[in-house]
Amino acid sequence: MGYPRLGGEGGKGGDVWVVAHNKMTLKQLKDKYPQKRFAAGEGANSRVSALKGSKGKDCEIPVPVGISITDENGKIIGELNKEKDRILVAEGGLGGKLLTNFLPLKGQKRVIHLDLKLIADIGLVGFPNAGKSSLLSKISHAKPAIADYAFTTLKPELGKIMYTDFQQISVADLPGLIEGAHMNKGMGHKFLKHIERTKQLLFVVDVSGFQLSSQTQYRTAFETILLLSKELELYREELQTKPALLAVNKMDLPDAQDKFHVLMNQLQNPKDFLHLFEKHMIPERTVEFQHIIPISAVTGEGIDELKNCIRKSLDEHTNQENDAYHKKQLLNLHISNTVSYSEPPSKNAVASPKIDIT
Repeated sequence: MGYPRLGGEGGKGGDVWVVAHNKMTLKQLKDKYPQKRFAAGEGANSRVSALKGSKGKDCEIPVPVGISITDENGKIIGELNKEKDRILVAEGGLGGKLLTNFLPLKGQKRVIHLDLKLIADIGLVGFPNAGKSSLLSKISHAKPAIADYAFTTLKPELGKIMYTDFQQISVADLPGLIEGAHMNKGMGHKFLKHIERTKQLLFVVDVSGFQLSSQTQYRTAFETILLLSKELELYREELQTKPALLAVNKMDLPDAQDKFHVLMNQLQNPKDFLHLFEKHMIPERTVEFQHIIPISAVTGEGIDELKNCIRKSLDEHTNQENDAYHKKQLLNLHISNTVSYSEPPSKNAVASPKIDIT
């Protein structure tokens, strides 16, 4: 409340913030706050000894890093990608003042949804049984479940590649895609949402092709790549602009070398083969792989080369980002200097020579 007689202002209500913490999990949040209701403190009344009432206490909701926050209509409020990132989700009401007839206004009330997306340097993209789990166990210290049936990975697995200079690169093995994943078939959006948070993609395909079951159509390695690209495109087009590598797995199998040569010819001359496929299978743009590495997750063939290519690709990407950032900073500096020196002089100003900073 305000203080009408002395024109005092009541304190503003507290705000509700969502704050990211590295050691927090969604389960801890749910266990600690089972009611899932959060309220900030009320502002203090205006009084003779304190005409301006103090602000209400803010409320902080601790969440894991990687949270995407949406409102009840599905509109994105924001994302928290690193420790201590914070977003205002509900603002406290104004305290009583002359403008409000000295009566306090109600604070904002809203329902929010928290969606956790995995953050990794590299995301493994492939149909079930392409050997992604075996590959992850080979290049990192992760111990994912491995079996010869299609859906082995039911939740994301995260591993780290350790290099001799102590550089670490995180790799996420995400649940297997199937045709129609963009429509939420199979693991659908549970898989695809994580792809958004990875810096680069590593396609993993079986050199012999893929068949989900006896009821579904057999796909060659080239078809598999086309279909994976199409699923990414249909879910979110910008996913196709991410830097990508290709690991052709199971090179220890008979006739693998011949099949690999066929695949390389198809990838180098895709337009010669696209007419053979149905139109709905062909992506608007074919993915251009920075590196194509034949590997065997069973024998270890090509694994060291793959790790080196991953490192090289990420380093190049980081350098490009840094260059772009520095160019942007220089451009902003140039614009601000140009604006500050090109303002028209006032009537009483003394003319001075023009200074141009580049």
